[in-house]
Amino acid sequence: MSPDRALVLADGDPPTQAGLDRAWPGWADGIDLVVAADGGARLARALGLAIDAWVGDGDSLGAAALDELRRSGIPIELAATDKDASDAELGLLAAIRAGAREVTILGALGGPRLDHALANVQLLAHPAAAGLAVRLLDPAGCVRLLVAPDRDGAPVRLELVCRQGDTVSLLPLGDAGGVTTTGLRYPLDDEDLPAGPARGLSNVRVGSSASVTLGRGRLLVVEVPATLPE
Repeated sequence: MSPDRALVLADGDPPTQAGLDRAWPGWADGIDLVVAADGGARLARALGLAIDAWVGDGDSLGAAALDELRRSGIPIELAATDKDASDAELGLLAAIRAGAREVTILGALGGPRLDHALANVQLLAHPAAAGLAVRLLDPAGCVRLLVAPDRDGAPVRLELVCRQGDTVSLLPLGDAGGVTTTGLRYPLDDEDLPAGPARGLSNVRVGSSASVTLGRGRLLVVEVPATLPE
């Protein structure tokens, strides 16, 4: 049977289990598949997770640790060092090939390479992930991408997962239009969010339920726990 919900472990700043539990209770509920992307394999032990598959070129994990994974019977998909995809991207694609409809990527943010973190955000727009529920998750935030239909069609709606008092930022990738919110302190009603201005930054969830609806374009939805500084 194909997995429905998958975790991809990337090699950015490693979140702690306590931090994830505090910020996003139930974050690991119903996980069917855990894919480690190269050095993200080190994150599995810290989070008490068993790895189901490993992908990457091995430059972050190292040969000895990779041999240990092989001896433990974990399927290994070793890529060439000169490749067009990042290790996190390979992890996402492996989860999608396995049949996952929901993918959570951990360890996608932070780390010494800003370009890698930005590339991981771009993974939310990967063509292979179209129509799937993909998110980047960290104690500091949850990042998802809302994509409106290319042609005339019904607006798309996203239910927020944060709690009351948490910060919600709506960041357009290009120009976004027809943005409507519910349950936020500063409401939007069928409004445009053009690229550049920071109007969608630092809203606050105040309702017991909250949502964002998008009519045109692409919109990053970033939910940040209220325990973090503004």
